[in-house]
Amino acid sequence: MLSTPFTLFTIKRSFFIKALVLSCLFCISHFPAIAQSDYPTKPVKIIVPFPPGGTTDLMARISAEQLTKIFKQAFVIENIGGGGGVIGAERGASAQPDGYTLVMTGVGQNAVAHGLDPNLKYDSLKDFAHISLIDLGPNVLVVHPDRPFKTLKDLVDFARKNPGKLDYGYTYASSGHMAMELLRQATATCADVKNKTNCNPLPIVGIPYRGGGPLMNAILANEIPLEFINQDAALPYVQAGKLRPIAVSSLQRNPLYPNVPTVAESGYPGFQALSWAGISAPKGTPKPVMDKLEAAMIQALQTPEVKQRLESVGFVIPPLGANAYNNFLKSEIELWTAMIKKAGIKPE
Repeated sequence: MLSTPFTLFTIKRSFFIKALVLSCLFCISHFPAIAQSDYPTKPVKIIVPFPPGGTTDLMARISAEQLTKIFKQAFVIENIGGGGGVIGAERGASAQPDGYTLVMTGVGQNAVAHGLDPNLKYDSLKDFAHISLIDLGPNVLVVHPDRPFKTLKDLVDFARKNPGKLDYGYTYASSGHMAMELLRQATATCADVKNKTNCNPLPIVGIPYRGGGPLMNAILANEIPLEFINQDAALPYVQAGKLRPIAVSSLQRNPLYPNVPTVAESGYPGFQALSWAGISAPKGTPKPVMDKLEAAMIQALQTPEVKQRLESVGFVIPPLGANAYNNFLKSEIELWTAMIKKAGIKPE
């Protein structure tokens, strides 16, 4: 049969419609990828699960500043305090996984919290897509300068000879609290020394404080004799002679405290209790977005400017990237969950 002009028109028209439909389907199916390749196209929120002014808040603001420069798009801070960081972490875990809500993760809300609360509403290994660690730093064991302790041995010897007569201050579930509990176990006296059984932790008495500010004021006023505290918070008071550092909780000495021995050096090999923070996204955030964020954070943390800012307050740039963070986080959860169970620490 011969083709008529009308028949040819119908065939061409049918072909054009099919091609148009296929083209639209292709565009729709690839739209998320196209959108992700342009990420970010609007401001990105970083949840900080603590009030403004603390170490985690500082790290978030340094990160936001660098990410804003790299992406030419605003990264803004939202402080959601409460519950030792748990409330903000919950909000971050349940956020839309589109890359436009990130959350600061850290030792308290993402490691210690798992040992304290078996009913925690999130799983730090499964409900977040981790981007990178940002900082690692020790706690410093400090005493008021009017107290007689010059070394960790002085303190331990006094506590053993005077059980229950030496106090320490702490903020519940903080890295300093955990460091002190770990020290109490490391310095325990055991009936069976070889097998480390029937052990009694160092007999010192904890005095809780609601926040780092009141805790710092208490030791400066000599209301309490000692505490573990983040090295950046302790530094100005140590430099002013208002606090005496006697040990740091990292495996290596800290550059800002070169003459202060580690707990490990002081007779307790392997002792380590770190303060740390990282940045994460909700689980399900698209891989192309995660890849961009990971690369940007690695770039940011390797700049001389950021390294200088962190090292100037005693922090160490940690192994960077998602894989390193996931492995580190797993080990921290195991460490603090076991320690909390052994110490019998209960939720408040």
